[in-house]
Amino acid sequence: MTATAPVLRTPRLILRPMVAGDFDAFAAMWQEPEVMRFTGPPRSRAECWGSFLRIAGSWVIEGFGQWAVTRAPDGEFLGQVGFFRALRGHGADFDDLPEAGWTLRTAAHGQGYGAEAARAAHGWLDAQPLARPTVAMIEAGHRVSFRVAAGLGYLPMREVEDTGDRVVLLRRDPGGKGAEDCPPT
Repeated sequence: MTATAPVLRTPRLILRPMVAGDFDAFAAMWQEPEVMRFTGPPRSRAECWGSFLRIAGSWVIEGFGQWAVTRAPDGEFLGQVGFFRALRGHGADFDDLPEAGWTLRTAAHGQGYGAEAARAAHGWLDAQPLARPTVAMIEAGHRVSFRVAAGLGYLPMREVEDTGDRVVLLRRDPGGKGAEDCPPT
């Protein structure tokens, strides 16, 4: 079991464990209207702090989690990517598997960073001895996230309601198309 996130590198990005110094940028990201358009109302600093701590705890308890996505040349915090379990109540075929997520600051949108970071994260999970299917939940109408998911090999399972919104549940088997092995450095 991994106690902390390994460091992953892509040509343009470094995915690394969250550190205390990331918190202000992390919390600011969850206040941006464009970021929150498909994820619910802006989060308070207290809610962000709870999420931030869950990211660290997930690596210890689950052996997987989320990374800080930073730009390689200057280390700027761009967002987060990785896996978690939210226990949303959508059935064992969803809740019992790692759920993938990718969220980037508005300034990082439209540059391919989300897909690049998500490929690296999925490549890492696929290379683990206990590689397993993953799931994702995307709000209906979020075309960009559906494109990222399709590039990773996610396929729709069903549409459900989650906290008042229509969402699509998706599933990906290990090694889904688009996943690239990106070993820890």
